[in-house]
Amino acid sequence: MKTRLKNTKMFGLLVALLFVLAGCGQPRLSVLHPAGEVADKQFFLLMLSIGIMLLVIVVVVLIFLFAMIKFRRKKLGEDFEPKDVEGNHKLELVWTIIPVILLIILAIPTVMLTFSLGDTKAIDKVDEKGKSKELVIDVTANLYWWEFSYPNEKIVTSQELVVPTDKKVYFRLHSADVKHSFWVPAVGGKMDTNVEGINKFYLKFDDKKAKDVKNLFYGKCAELCGPSHALMDFKVKALPKDDFDKWVKDMKSVDKPVAATSSQAKEGEKVFNKSCAGCHAVTPTGEGAKGPNLTNFGDRELIAGYLNHDEKNLKKWIKDPESIKPGNKMAGKYKVSDEDIDALSAYLMERKVDK
Repeated sequence: MKTRLKNTKMFGLLVALLFVLAGCGQPRLSVLHPAGEVADKQFFLLMLSIGIMLLVIVVVVLIFLFAMIKFRRKKLGEDFEPKDVEGNHKLELVWTIIPVILLIILAIPTVMLTFSLGDTKAIDKVDEKGKSKELVIDVTANLYWWEFSYPNEKIVTSQELVVPTDKKVYFRLHSADVKHSFWVPAVGGKMDTNVEGINKFYLKFDDKKAKDVKNLFYGKCAELCGPSHALMDFKVKALPKDDFDKWVKDMKSVDKPVAATSSQAKEGEKVFNKSCAGCHAVTPTGEGAKGPNLTNFGDRELIAGYLNHDEKNLKKWIKDPESIKPGNKMAGKYKVSDEDIDALSAYLMERKVDK
């Protein structure tokens, strides 16, 4: 009796947990809320495979229950022996052909979509000036941040990827140190970034779905890469084409660092040039810098990829980056006073491009 009661409680707990988990996942982050062409196709495969598995489970359970009820010992007696069906060709054909059919139903769309989603030949098509005819973004994964380079536009950003909606965006993926994996759960992916070799794929961001989440999606590293792997996040701003073109124009207009305005920010600029400029660029053409590009730092949504974007978190990050992202490459590089950190924070918060 006690065992049965214990099992009942455990079952009830599991059911309650399922209801809780059913509420998990935000549309801007969840694969169960597809927001693009690639995500829609992957979601279809997910539902198809789950449907086939559920069908198999239901059939097996029904057969099991039928056998339990029909061939009860109480009903048939202790001496009952079931008919030997070994070598029954009809039964063997049934339980061989049905699984094969189910596998074919799953395999055909899987193979078709795999080749379809892997078609990146458009990346290699260039115009008379040698520029790609499509929007191509070079992604470089670092411990523990992301760099996004737009070769046609000659723009480099970090931690926040900006893309147009309702247009195929092609990505070339590379890693600067160890294996990472680029993933925007709601829109599609994931794909590894390797130190040697470049992986290619595309995504397409649905404009209507983007508006539902205020044009903001989350991206993550999906490959265990070190102690701060779980914190290696980035934001994706999916903008209508006109807004994206305006962003590109605004970024390209920054041919030199935005001038500091307040007296504290001017002091911070001096600190930056002395301590930080060796690793960080503050113009959008600063490709290949050792650290994240900070041209539009003041426009960002997050600090260090996951902290709220405010001066308090910024000062905490500058003062002790190791306590926030263990193993990051900035830890221990420079030691600055609290006064310098205040000035540096004021300077970085003024790095804005959006007009």
